[in-house]
This record gives sequence, structure tokens and C-alpha cells, in this order.
Amino acid sequence: MTPFLLKYFSRRAPMVDATLKTLMRPKPGQPETIRRAMSYSLFAGGKRLRPILTIAAAELCGLGARRVLKAAAAVEMIHTYSLIHDDLPAMDDDDLRRGRPTNHKVFGEAMAILAGDGLLTYAFEVAADNAKLLKLPSAQSLDLIQTLARGAGTQGMVAGQVADLEAEDWKAKNHGFDPAKALRSIHERKTAALIAASLESGAILAQAGKSKRAALSRYGQLIGLAFQIADDVLDVVGDKKKLGKSGSDRQNNKLTYASLYGVEKAQSQAAALIASAHKTISPLFGAKARVLNELADHIVQRDR
Repeated sequence: MTPFLLKYFSRRAPMVDATLKTLMRPKPGQPETIRRAMSYSLFAGGKRLRPILTIAAAELCGLGARRVLKAAAAVEMIHTYSLIHDDLPAMDDDDLRRGRPTNHKVFGEAMAILAGDGLLTYAFEVAADNAKLLKLPSAQSLDLIQTLARGAGTQGMVAGQVADLEAEDWKAKNHGFDPAKALRSIHERKTAALIAASLESGAILAQAGKSKRAALSRYGQLIGLAFQIADDVLDVVGDKKKLGKSGSDRQNNKLTYASLYGVEKAQSQAAALIASAHKTISPLFGAKARVLNELADHIVQRDR
């Protein structure tokens, strides 16, 4: 990260963490086991990229970071739920996540499923509470919930995971299967959809106009796809210790940008997406979009 971007993250990530810790305090009637299982994955060392994007979008549109912390926390809960479920034996069957045993390895499959369910449903309660605290008009409050639900649901992350499962053993598919089309569809929904929703949520909370909302959402789609391409490349060339992973998509015969196009062409596609992301936000935000521009560049330069 650049010094500017590192400073931005180092100031906002602790704010997100503090909010999450408050939200995850014990509650009357809540089983302690589920709270521990939810917290285990929520505090497993994530970079807080998605909640920080929510904050950055809100700030660009004139609303301070502290006023959107609950919505930012809600985004991280949705993201964490997806990771817990992705790691399950019926899905990607991973033993490690961020260098630690995955949730189902610690708490068992049933509790891991429930921990994901708990985080997903709690996220909408928390996001709604943020809208209520800001006295957001009812139409925009509904917009917020709908945006998050669409990014997480069967038009977003869930759709992407379905497509990912259906693309397994892709080299053996019949001639009607288009791997390039399938691959883009997987990642636009599995990864990019929630990143776009994170940014648009910040804009909605700031009561931004349609043009700013659309630009931030489009930027999110572009960097989200680039982010996944970078992940695919790191799966081949990255340090597994830094990545906190034990296996690889290549070993599992997954359809990825690296497996379909090769590392160099995949990197070139990611760079083109980042260039488009810069062009999407510059006309509306100019120099104020520095954090988003530097973040876009970081996505394809990172090593983990």
C-alpha cells in the first residue's frame, strides 16, 4: 500500500473493528456458542476492504465515517458469512482461512452453517439500524436493504457460487459451455457484486444522487472483477504462507483467469479493468477520489 492508503486504512479499520466488537457483545437469549462461532471468523484478521469502501463512498458523498460504521460492519458480516459457507466441505472444502483453521474445523459443520446464517441475518438488522440512526427517508432505507440483499443473494454472491460449482471440471464440459463467459459471470457476481453494493450503500446513506451512486457501483464492479483476477494469479504465483491457504484452485481443477488465460494475460485484463475504474470515478469526484484510485491500483499490486 502507498503511505496515503495505509494511513487511510489504519485509521478506519480500527473503527470498523471497534463497532464489530460492540455489536458482537453477548445478548440476552443468544447462545454463547453461536456468538463465539460468529466472532471466530469475524475477527480472523480480515483487511476490512468492503466496510472501508462503504466508508470511503460515504465520505466522498459528504457523510463522515462514524455515521456509517454500522452499515460498514453489516457489509463485513455479509462477507464473513460467505467465507464460512464457501469453506464448507460441500463447497470449497478448505481447512485454512487466513492462516487459521476454518470455522467448521473448529466448531463443526452444523455450527459453521448456523454462524454464517447468524451473520447474514444480523447484518440486515444492523444496516437497518444505521438507516434509522441517520433518520434516512423510508425509500432510501429500503434502497439500502435492497442493495445489500441483491449483492449478497441469488443475483449476486449466491449466484456466483452456484455458477462456480457448476463450472467444476470445466475442461470436461461439452461444446456448449463457454468458459470465458462463465468465468466472468462467476466473478462479477461472486466477488464484484458485494464490493459494488458496499460502495453504493455508502452513497445511499449519504443521500447521494443517482449519478454518484451509479459511478461508485460501477467502480465497485470493475475493481471487484480485477480483485478476483488478482486472486487467481496469486493462487498460482503467490506465497501460500502470506495467503494463509493450504490448497490451490489449480489443484482442484477450478475455472480461473490464470487457468484459462495464463498469468500474463490475466494480469493484463486486471490492469485494463483498473484503468476503466479510474475513468469511471474521475469525472464526478476528481482529486477527492484519491483513496479509491490508489486502492484500485493496490488491488492488482498486492501479494496477499
